[in-house]
Formats: sequence, structure tokens, C-alpha cells
Amino acid sequence: MTKTVPLGEAKSLPFWRRPITLLFLMAAAMPVAFSTWSALLNNFVIEAANFDGSDIGWLHTVREIPGFFAIGVIAIIIFMREQVLGLVSLILLGVATAMTAWFPSLGGILTITMLSSIGFHYYETVNQSLQLQWLDKRTAPKMLGWLVAAGSGATLVAYVLIVMTWEALGLTYNTVYLIAGGFTALVALFALFAYPQFEAPNPQIKKMILRRRYWLYYALQFMAGARRQIFIVFAGFMMVEKFGFDVHEITALFMINLVANMLFAPLVGRAVFGFGERNVLIFEYVGLVIVFLAYGGIYFFGWGVLLAAVLYVIDHLLFSMAMALKTYFQKIADPGDIAPTAAVAFTINHIAAVFLPAGLGYLWLVSPAAVFLMAAGMSLVSLLMAFLIPRHPEKGNETVFSRFAPAPAE
Repeated sequence: MTKTVPLGEAKSLPFWRRPITLLFLMAAAMPVAFSTWSALLNNFVIEAANFDGSDIGWLHTVREIPGFFAIGVIAIIIFMREQVLGLVSLILLGVATAMTAWFPSLGGILTITMLSSIGFHYYETVNQSLQLQWLDKRTAPKMLGWLVAAGSGATLVAYVLIVMTWEALGLTYNTVYLIAGGFTALVALFALFAYPQFEAPNPQIKKMILRRRYWLYYALQFMAGARRQIFIVFAGFMMVEKFGFDVHEITALFMINLVANMLFAPLVGRAVFGFGERNVLIFEYVGLVIVFLAYGGIYFFGWGVLLAAVLYVIDHLLFSMAMALKTYFQKIADPGDIAPTAAVAFTINHIAAVFLPAGLGYLWLVSPAAVFLMAAGMSLVSLLMAFLIPRHPEKGNETVFSRFAPAPAE
């Protein structure tokens, strides 16, 4: 764990100890805990603590608070290497997930959610930074697609086991959470000691930076965070509350998502490489406008469960296109800005996430359709901003306005 290896010399290591292998290992380990937690969450909180729309909104508000404070990563990496912080955060996520069912009350669930969320958000902040530092710009879109597919594949195995054994073996929430969380924690612990510390060629700035030329990236991150919260919090909750999905049924829907993602994510990576970030993001946001309008139609017109399930899968696939936002930033960024900007962007992404779930939880009690119509409006705003991305983004050409009045360096 203490040995440091420059990134350029990592090719001399055995394949299983190289940086790309570590990225794939982490990509597979994290969603086993997080996705299992998500799959069981709506049924667990309704059965164990009688949650309603307001309660689930508050839970997700608490869950997003650590994301809002992801900027704290900048202070931590002054004393701790990013690679170590990422793996320690992954251990925290796994341990907290394993303990989820031990506290079946509103207060207990909110507390353990906060702990697991600290692990998840700090891991995600560091992981995004490491991906952009360790992956070559030319191959990054394709590799990011394969990393998404690897995470989907690992989660699929977990979901298949849940669907096949939940009723057959009479599993409990505690058993499933312990196994999934324990697996993630053990994999992260192994990676902490089995891999050397990889040294990227560009030292990272260890202080908060806000550059004016990144303004479009910041704005897109803000809108993505606001829009995604509505999907995460309320789309799955709708399937349980309105259509009465049981644990194995909602997990089966998640499995369909995963299989589709395994096939789709590598294609998205190729699409970003071939068509560019601008076109891929425009396609994503057009699709999201349509999907969220259709979600609202389920409540306005009484459309059935089959359409809701199809929309849920399409929604999930469209969100996988967000990798284009990562590579857009990679192309316009100074190499030393990646770590601090990943932390700043994660905080910006979670500004709306802190207050939207709780606020919209109350709106949900009055009009679930209005919640999804708001998401459609947010997607439309994102679509308009996507047209500001140039066809060939790079430093000095961050937006379509750069050709007329180049953005300042800071």
C-alpha cells in the first residue's frame, strides 16, 4: 500500500495491479452496496417505518447533504492521497450499508443513511477525479462506457441473487444488506493493501478553485443534480406506492435496467467518441423531457404500470449519457484542476439535492404529476445549455461564445 508507482511505469506491473484494473474493481464493488440499498430501500422504509412521500423526501435530503459538502475532499487530500481516500470512503459505504436494517425507525434510518452517504459521495468525488487523471483523453469515452458496464454487471449478479432467493429462502432485509455491504467493504479493504499508490504526472491543486471559463460545466452540473434527484427519489417510490411493487418485482425492474445498461453504456462511450459531447447531451436532454412528461401523464391520464416500467428503464439509460459531461470537462480543463474541480462540481451538483427532495416530498402529497413536470422543465433548461457546448471543446474553446470573445483564463 505504501509503494508509489508513476502512472507511466504502471504498464510494467502485472495486469491485475494496474490502474485501469483498480478502476474496474472499484466500479464493480461500489454499486453492489449502493444499488442493493436502493433496490430494497422503498419497500424497507414503507414496511419498517411507514414512510410516506414526505418522509422519503427528507431521507433523500439527508442523503444528499454529504454531497453538498464534497468540497471538503480538497482539504482531506492535503493530508491523504486521493486513492486512499477513495478506498476508505468505499469501506465506510459498505459498512454502513451492512448496518442499514439494524435501525428500523425514521431517526435510525436517517442516521445510517448519513454515514453511508458520506462514504458514497466522497468515493464518487475521488473516483471521478482518478478516472479523468488516469484515462487518456483519446480513449476516455470508451473506457468510461466499459466502467459503467462493469458496475452494471456486478450489480446484476447481486440483483439476480435477490430475485431468485428473496422468496425461496425467506431472506430478510438484514441478511441482504449485510451480504451486499460486507462484500463492498471487503473488496475495498483488499484494494487498499493490494495496489501500489499511482502517481499521476500532473500534480493536483489542493485548494478550492472556481474558474470563469468552466461556467457552462458548473451550470450543467447544477441542473443535472436537480433533475436527477427527482428520478432517484420519486420514480422508484412511484413504482412501490402507486403500483404496489414488491421487493423481488422492483429488483427485477432494476435488473432489466442493468442488462440494458451493460449493452448500452459501451455504445454511449463510442457515441461520445464519434459524435461528440454536444450531440450526445442534446439527445439525452430531449429524451428526458419526453420521459418526464410521460411520467406526469401516468397521473393525469391514468396510464398503466407497463408504461411506467418502460419509462423507468429508458430514463435510466438516458442518465448513463452523463459520461459525456465528464469528458467535456476533461477536454477543457487544466490537468491540475481535475481533483479540486471534481469536488467543487460535486458540491454544485448537490446544491439543489439538499432542499429539493424534502420540498418536493410535500408537493408529492398534493400532486405527484407536478413533480415530474418540474423535472421536464429542468431537462428543457439543460437542453438549451447543451447547445452552448462547441463541437470540438478544448481549453480556450469551452463554449460556442469562445470564438467571439475567448473566455478568460481564470
